[in-house]
Amino acid sequence: MPAVLRLEPSSRAPVEFPGSGTGPLRKILRRLAIAIGLIFLVAMITYLGRDGYVDPEDNEISLLDAFYYSTVSITTTGYGDVRPVSDEARLLTTILVTPARILFLIILVGTTLEILAERSRHAYRVTRWRRHLHDHTIVCGYGTKGRSAIRTMLDKGVDPERIVVIEPSAAARAKATADGLAAVQGSGSTQETLLEAGIKDAASIVVAVDRDDTAVLITLTARELNEKATIVGAVREEENVHLLEQSGANAVITSSGAAGRLLGLSTETPEVTTVLEDLITLGQGLDIVEREIGPDEAGPHTLPTHETMVLAIVRDGEVLRFGSAYPEANELRPGDRVLELKSHRHP
Repeated sequence: MPAVLRLEPSSRAPVEFPGSGTGPLRKILRRLAIAIGLIFLVAMITYLGRDGYVDPEDNEISLLDAFYYSTVSITTTGYGDVRPVSDEARLLTTILVTPARILFLIILVGTTLEILAERSRHAYRVTRWRRHLHDHTIVCGYGTKGRSAIRTMLDKGVDPERIVVIEPSAAARAKATADGLAAVQGSGSTQETLLEAGIKDAASIVVAVDRDDTAVLITLTARELNEKATIVGAVREEENVHLLEQSGANAVITSSGAAGRLLGLSTETPEVTTVLEDLITLGQGLDIVEREIGPDEAGPHTLPTHETMVLAIVRDGEVLRFGSAYPEANELRPGDRVLELKSHRHP
């Protein structure tokens, strides 16, 4: 019997949103500290005024008796064995112990209700977020490469709500949500995590993890779940580029190789690397932009020209560079897209 690919997640991966604030565990611990503080306060008041209290067992109020009285009073258990008998002790009970008891109940009930409400709000927010999640970008990894990729997308005007980060590290997810992004806990190599990130409706996937073998597995899984999305990834070693391409990546960047080539080039022509860095830094100096040609631009064309600074043509998924090796690039056709330089100093 052939194996059946499970396309629905068996268990939901946790989704974290920007502005989530203090976690529920921290809230509980903080309120627990307040409740314990109330018990200590009442115990100290009782012990300092122990002459106004009576214990039928031994007619003496010890420190332990004071904490016992405080506990049963604050929690409204009230056995009545230790009780105030003097007017001063009863006045302190009325003015301090009773309000402390009410505050304790508010903390107890309020914490329970808030946790239930927080779970309901989060479930509703996840449902609403998933309903509107389409044509978005999934970024696997929020390290240096992932953050740089997202920064470039934001500089190009991409809405932060159209970006979803997949990251197993809690610290990295906290940074992603602090930066205004939604984050999914887990690894991009698992179907459950990718499905929770909306892989089926994603327009593109950025694979920016540290390990090349993990990048290959993520690419394979993502391509299996979404055949149309654009997948771009980064590997550390050039020998692994073809593995990522065979796994379904549309473009692969060699991080260590590219950095090494720039370093080697800088030893002879540092100005060239300055220009290259300028080109890959969006929004300043020179930018390489892609645009679709207008109806009046179709026809014979020679690359490059002083008017347009066209570098190449993208036609049917193929990049046609200028030069004698690409004579077909001398003519623009409907549906072509051109890659050209744009100067921010002289727009």
